[in-house]
Amino acid sequence: MKRRSLPVAAALAATAALLTTACGGGGGNSKANDTIRGADTRDTQTSPSPGADASDDPHRPDITLPSDVKDDFESWHTGDPTKDAILADAGRAQTATNYAIVKGNPDEPALAFYRQGNALVSGARWVKSFVEAGITYTGTVRYYNPNVVIYSKTSAGVTFCTDESKAFNKDRKTHKVDKTPADNDSYVYYNTHLKRNKDDVWQTTELVSDRGSAKCTP
Repeated sequence: MKRRSLPVAAALAATAALLTTACGGGGGNSKANDTIRGADTRDTQTSPSPGADASDDPHRPDITLPSDVKDDFESWHTGDPTKDAILADAGRAQTATNYAIVKGNPDEPALAFYRQGNALVSGARWVKSFVEAGITYTGTVRYYNPNVVIYSKTSAGVTFCTDESKAFNKDRKTHKVDKTPADNDSYVYYNTHLKRNKDDVWQTTELVSDRGSAKCTP
């Protein structure tokens, strides 16, 4: 997939500045230079959308993707409860956007549940661009190399990469799949900011994407 490639809005770059710094060093303190344990490893273990982990929580929306669409979260667990909660909701924000795309609904409630502020506005616009183009998508998106920086009890930053080389645009009416060959644009670097709301949901409020970033390309 080349351009209209899932919830990676190039326009997001115009709405927010980079929010997290390059992570370096270890330790258990929540300082700006902390890094996730194992985040830079090539652990091949994958998991389905974090939305599945919340299926027993009645106040969270159902964001189950159709059978031909899959989100794989690689090394998306750190062992630290706070960081894992942040990562889980950062992942759900991505899956909620994908869910809104396949549903063809820019006003999908799950989108607003996991996104707020600039991230919600730009995310809804991105979904709308799919709807107006008459397309959805099929295939698998891999999310990998996540890093978390905890700023406070209610504020954090997450960076991660996505691999969209196995996801393809699909015409919503004819169901014809456009299997565009993978290239560097199939890999995207995300830089996000999250805030914890009163219901303990870590909502993505700012999001910047860099398609073809050297941080993510093979």
